[in-house]
Amino acid sequence: MTFGEQPAYLRVASDLRAKIANGSLPPHTRLPSQARIREEYGVSDTVALEARKVLMAEGLVEGRSGSGTYVRERPVPRRIARSGYRPPSGANPFRQEQAAEGARGTWESSSEQEPASVEVAARLGIEPGERVMRTRYVFRDGGEPMMLSTSWEPLGVTGRTPVMLPEEGPLGGCGVVERMAAIDVVVDNVVEEVGARPGLAEELLTLGGVPGHVVMVVARTYYASGLAVETADVVVPADRYRIAYHLPVR
Repeated sequence: MTFGEQPAYLRVASDLRAKIANGSLPPHTRLPSQARIREEYGVSDTVALEARKVLMAEGLVEGRSGSGTYVRERPVPRRIARSGYRPPSGANPFRQEQAAEGARGTWESSSEQEPASVEVAARLGIEPGERVMRTRYVFRDGGEPMMLSTSWEPLGVTGRTPVMLPEEGPLGGCGVVERMAAIDVVVDNVVEEVGARPGLAEELLTLGGVPGHVVMVVARTYYASGLAVETADVVVPADRYRIAYHLPVR
């Protein structure tokens, strides 16, 4: 193989990918069999198999038990709004931001106390094992799961206060900024880091993906005078949604 030349399986995968993109292999069409790929491209069974694995890992095709491998229908990505927007009192930021995008946002949640893991403790600036309130969310648009979130708040800040449970009490569901203000903690900064990784099995089960699908992960932390008061991981299917940021001009 000369310098810069792609391995054979990537060249085959690239050609098949192009056929999917230009409609030569439309959605729900069966992908050429391993024997057909071997014959058409003059490659070995191993190369044909690896090319199919690449397309499957990219989410372009899916295996159907006892039937073969088929081209997946590619959804048109929809927007999930993120911003520094502070909604009116009593409004949930997610609901307000998605309403601005025409989405019918709803969510469900559950909270429980747990000791902070090493990673969560580092993000919150506390010692591992300190108690935190973990809240898990499933966000939906028109009933369809669109986003997951797991948040952690240090009970050293919210413990034994009316806002200890994020989704219960007089300020349940109002968002971090307003809830913290109710206990005289003024949130003045938020940091979000966006990355991507293969979705975990339980995440994809909830979001309707298949093994190998990529998710975007927004690691968000709210601060009050340098003190982290909440950190969260927001998980979004990368093939169905795009994260759109609305940033104010100062």
